[in-house]
Amino acid sequence: MSFKTRLLQTFTRRQVSYTSIRMAGVQAVNAKRLQGKVAIVTASTEGIGFAIAKRLGQEGAHVVISSRKQVNVDKAVAELKAANISAWGQVCHVAKADDRQRLISETVSRHGGFDILVSNAAVNPVFGPILQVNEAQWDKIFDVNVKSTFFLTKECVPYLEKRKGSSVVFVSSIGGYRPFDLLGPYSVSKTTLLGLIPALAPQLYSLGIRINGIAPGIIKTKFSGALWSSESVQEQAVAGIPMRRLGEPDECAGAVAFLCSDDASYITGETVIMAGGSQARL
Repeated sequence: MSFKTRLLQTFTRRQVSYTSIRMAGVQAVNAKRLQGKVAIVTASTEGIGFAIAKRLGQEGAHVVISSRKQVNVDKAVAELKAANISAWGQVCHVAKADDRQRLISETVSRHGGFDILVSNAAVNPVFGPILQVNEAQWDKIFDVNVKSTFFLTKECVPYLEKRKGSSVVFVSSIGGYRPFDLLGPYSVSKTTLLGLIPALAPQLYSLGIRINGIAPGIIKTKFSGALWSSESVQEQAVAGIPMRRLGEPDECAGAVAFLCSDDASYITGETVIMAGGSQARL
C-alpha cells in the first residue's frame, strides 16, 4: 500500500470519527436536559454566541438573544424560531448599565425569571503588537470583556438565586492562557475572566448558583477571521494544533449546554479548554 493511500485512509477514518462524535452530540440534544429553563446569552446573533443559544434552545431552554443592533437580533430570532426554538431578542450593549438592566427586566417580565446566563460579549478594536495599544483601546476592551461581564453577573444574581440549579458560563479564550502575539490586550482580558470564575464561585454557590467557563481555541467565526481568513495564516495556526484543524462554533455550544445542565451539578469554578489539544496553563 502506497504512502498516499495510507494517508488518505487515515484522514478518512478521522473524518468518520469526527462525524460520529458530532452525530452523538445531535442525539444528546434530544435528551432535552434544559427543558423549561430560561437562558440569557449575550452577543448571540452570530458565531459562538449564536451556536450556544441554538444548542440551549434545542435542549429545551427558552432563549433570550441579545446584540447591539436590532437588525441582527431580529435575524437571529427568526432563524431560531424557524428551527422550532423558543426565542426572543433584546438590543443590549453590555457596557451600558441601562441596556443590561433592560435586558434583565424584560426577561423577568416575559418569563418570571431566568436560570442561565452565558456571557459571551467581547470586543477587540486593535490588532498588532501590545505596546501599540492606546489607552482608549485598552479601556474599551476591559469595559466590555471584563467589567460588563462582572456587573452583568452581579445584576443577574438576585434572579438566579431564586431558581433551582441556576448557572453562569463565561466565554474566555485559549488566549487567556497563551496570549496571541497580535491580540495582547484581548488575551489579557480573557486571562482576567479565568481568574474571575474561581473568584466568584464560592459566593455564588452559597446562593445556589454554579459558575464555569469555556476557553475556545481558534474557532472559525467572523470574529476570529484575522487568524484564519488567509490561507498562509491558517496553515500556521493549524500547524500548532494537535488535531490539525480549527474548531467550529457548535463544538463550543455542546460544552456550554453540558455546564448549564444537571449533568454538571458537581462542577463549579472551572474552565473547560476546547482547543484541539493545544496545551494551556497559567
